[in-house]
Amino acid sequence: MTEPAERQKLVDFRGGGFVPRSNRWIGLLIFVAILIAVEIGTRTGFITSLTLPIPSDVFATFVELWRSGLLWKHLVPSITRLIVGALFGVSIGITVGILIGLFSIVRAGLAPVIAAIFPIPKIALLPLFVIWFGIDEGSKYALIAFGTFTPTVVATYGAVDNVDRSLIRMGQSFSLTWLSIVRKIVLPGAMPGILSGLRISLAIAIILLVAAEMLGAEYGIGAYILEAGSLYDLERLFVGVAILSILGVTVSAAINWVESRLLNWRV
Repeated sequence: MTEPAERQKLVDFRGGGFVPRSNRWIGLLIFVAILIAVEIGTRTGFITSLTLPIPSDVFATFVELWRSGLLWKHLVPSITRLIVGALFGVSIGITVGILIGLFSIVRAGLAPVIAAIFPIPKIALLPLFVIWFGIDEGSKYALIAFGTFTPTVVATYGAVDNVDRSLIRMGQSFSLTWLSIVRKIVLPGAMPGILSGLRISLAIAIILLVAAEMLGAEYGIGAYILEAGSLYDLERLFVGVAILSILGVTVSAAINWVESRLLNWRV
């Protein structure tokens, strides 16, 4: 016999607790609260001007940079260097990572090489790239490309290795060809790990961009920060840092958009 309707209790789907919910306004409110606290602290003297500038003065400096037209003179070269360098590094890194994950002979030949060069601090190689490619744009592109290449390779072949082998065996039981298994099972299964690695690679690309622009660049966010730091101009220095932060958030939002398109099969 079934229990009466009033005694029956519906149980919520517990798996839903692991599905991320969109609470974007919470992060914005915390950020605004921090800015207000710093504004009050700097104006009351609780925080000295030698430690942090007044946020409203930083915003005024940003507006002045915008109106003068210097913002785009610094921002456009930085974005160009970031896109070109990261595009080369990421595309080659994903290709090499997939090859290492799929072919044992490629893994035996290239995995030790990647393991050897991965721990090298890429910023330390900047003088070498300047010698090889010159002090102009070539060395900056090469540094960013090389800096994004190795973490992308590691993340990609690790993601390929972590694809559920039972799914591959299932595809084989349905007589799918090797190419079909790679295209329909391996690559979609590895895509979350590849995109996660891409977040790290692009963050490294922004760091290397600043380092490269601090050496022999007339325009760029790195050159702007270096000039502000040499003059101990905290307002301009924090404007440069804020621009880098906005650039990082924009890159993260772009990856989120790609994830929403490529990984819409996930629940």
